[in-house]
Amino acid sequence: MSHYKPYPAYKDSGVEWIGPVPEHWDVMRLRHVAAFKNSNVDKKTYDGQETVSLCNYTDVYYNEFITSNLPFMQATASPAEIEQFTLKKGDVIITKDSEDPSDIGIPALVAEELPGVVCGYHLTMIRGADFVTARLLHRAIQSRPTQAHFFVEAPGITRYGLSQDAIGDLPLCIPPEDERYALTNQIDRETARIDALIAKKTRFIELLKEKRQALITHAVTKGLDPTVQMKDSGVEWIGEVPEHWSQWKMAHGFSKIGSGTTPPTSERKWYEGGTVNWVTTGELREGVIYGTETKVNVEAIKEFSALKIHPAGSVVIAMYGATIGRLGILGEDATTNQACCVLSGAIAISQRFVFYWLLASKKAIIDLFASGGAQPNINMEKVSELRVPCPSVNEQAQIADYLDVHCDRIDLLIAKVQRSIDLLKERRSAFITAAVTGQIDLWGDV
Repeated sequence: MSHYKPYPAYKDSGVEWIGPVPEHWDVMRLRHVAAFKNSNVDKKTYDGQETVSLCNYTDVYYNEFITSNLPFMQATASPAEIEQFTLKKGDVIITKDSEDPSDIGIPALVAEELPGVVCGYHLTMIRGADFVTARLLHRAIQSRPTQAHFFVEAPGITRYGLSQDAIGDLPLCIPPEDERYALTNQIDRETARIDALIAKKTRFIELLKEKRQALITHAVTKGLDPTVQMKDSGVEWIGEVPEHWSQWKMAHGFSKIGSGTTPPTSERKWYEGGTVNWVTTGELREGVIYGTETKVNVEAIKEFSALKIHPAGSVVIAMYGATIGRLGILGEDATTNQACCVLSGAIAISQRFVFYWLLASKKAIIDLFASGGAQPNINMEKVSELRVPCPSVNEQAQIADYLDVHCDRIDLLIAKVQRSIDLLKERRSAFITAAVTGQIDLWGDV
């Protein structure tokens, strides 16, 4: 942003976290710029009401602009709700409550007339006088001062929410009408340029991940020798494997396949003064686990029979819920909750090899063996019955060493690209903030 110049003169905004603003700008509360109202239209369908398309929380959270091509869900609304909350071009919708305070005040601009589309529950609809001002308002709500205001004004313990006063009291920097169009156009152009770079880098990361997955799959099913004779594995999703490979049932490849438990919350002593890592599925991120937020004390491990210490190097699999199929390797001795299946005590299958094999096979395993409908699960019995085609332990180690090196290289490149994406997002946010608070003169740059 170094090529942008400041405005010629500034004045105190009267708002500490905004600082000085251009001398000819106004600082106004949102209630003096636009009308706003919380929606009460929920996702349920009621007899006698009219069917509508519902713009819900996730539509706003994940989309900067609301357009007719979004896959709105179907619901019903009363005539009064339809009259109040049908979306019009220029409406700005914000998320007004959440379990995470950082998810509050996320805005989306309605970019076109949307007859039949109604603003849903947990959202606040803001309606200004004209589309240009709405565009400015949308960008102002994206700025860091606005997010700081909402963060401070959203009290809560397990759920956080904005009151009508907190929304109405939001301070906004308002340039003269003849500047607003040029300013918002400049913001749109710069953010579009940054977004295009982010999209390219995001696609590059996707390709790197695909390459990583293909590398793992090939190594753990075909081996490292391209000249070796092949045979049918007998497993549809694996296909052919090297002729000299054996097939081991997971139960015969490991001496221990177990899980853990979550002691009752009334037994607070189970983690007070704890030193042993307690692993949940949230810690499983396809890598090595060295530390966890919760530690269990040794006395609790002795008291609760389902709490067992698993040795470092054990492979951990998430068996159900949203994290089903996630994997990790224990970097330290640890115990787990009941949603984790732990493979330890290698007999014929290297733990590192089976970790990579599971990474390659988990989608097929979940598709074929998970049960439970909306909340799919796999259990320890199914894991124990899995058959793994694999070479000798020495060759397994060679394959794992090879994958360690090549996957680390790809992971480092992914991390580097992700860091550049994070920096672009920071630049985007900083640019919007500087533009809507008058730190840079986009009007003079036209």
